[in-house]
Amino acid sequence: MKIAIGSDHAGFHYKEAIRQYLTQNGHEVIDKGAYQMDPADNYPDFVRPAAEAVPAGEAERAIVLGGSGNGEAIVANRVRGVRCALCWNVETARLGRLHNDANCISLGERMVDLTTALEIVRVWLETPFEGGRHAARLAMIDP
Repeated sequence: MKIAIGSDHAGFHYKEAIRQYLTQNGHEVIDKGAYQMDPADNYPDFVRPAAEAVPAGEAERAIVLGGSGNGEAIVANRVRGVRCALCWNVETARLGRLHNDANCISLGERMVDLTTALEIVRVWLETPFEGGRHAARLAMIDP
């Protein structure tokens, strides 16, 4: 699967670890930055391109990261065709896919430990969308 990834400085370490995890598990990663740890308040510069890669067909899914993941989820969800789930545990990732067909997740490096973050990514990638009544609801908000 092709997965776009983007983070600000506060999510940089997890971005690098998740990028490595994805590559080791056979996924193609499109890294939209940040490419270094320099503190800056420009997270939309990295998050938005990662999210935009999904509706553009450049990637099948996207992962965005920051300190809490909140701002990143907000930016990603402003992109038409992106359904970004803010995930702080495995269950939010599972339900984001199962019920909401989340094609993007947002993680906060300050909110979860790295082991949990990697497990969130694994579960999100492996969980199918169940469709049915949920698909009809999504069609109303994401034409």
